[in-house]
Amino acid sequence: MASDAWISSSMPYLRPVEGGQGDAWGEGAAARGRRGTQRILHAGEVSAPAVVARLLGLGDGDTVVVRRRIMYLDEQPCELTDSYYPAHIAAGTGLAGTAKIRGGAVVLLAELGHVGRQVREDVTARMPDAQERELLGTGAEEPVLCLERVMLDGDDRAIQADLITMPAQRQRLRYELRMG
Repeated sequence: MASDAWISSSMPYLRPVEGGQGDAWGEGAAARGRRGTQRILHAGEVSAPAVVARLLGLGDGDTVVVRRRIMYLDEQPCELTDSYYPAHIAAGTGLAGTAKIRGGAVVLLAELGHVGRQVREDVTARMPDAQERELLGTGAEEPVLCLERVMLDGDDRAIQADLITMPAQRQRLRYELRMG
């Protein structure tokens, strides 16, 4: 792992912050003296890919809302993040548009009455495809980390699924868990 690898923790992206004005990515980067920005590639309704249908407990091809983004750290692409929401939650909301969401998606979800209470994450590694290499600016022999995340509400209903692809050599994932 490169010594300048970004240490990533999921927690800031899972809970709405009271009075949150900006986005967790930009604020987290700024707190470390870095610049975190993002570009939305696409937002709107799509047919759920099989992995998303599985994570959200939907049927293959059911309609979901997706927000596809490239995350940048100091102007360098550092992850591809696709966030998916069941259409009955997100259709017709800011989640389905390309405008920045004040406070971030978890704040909007909470305003809509959907608060995450549990999260599951799976991390795998693989070689990137040509489009991922191009978007992330990686070489042909650089592996990527793939994080699948699903957020569940208090009734164990899936409210958000994320598929995140990151250059492995530029990332370090950190998990902090409370016991008891």
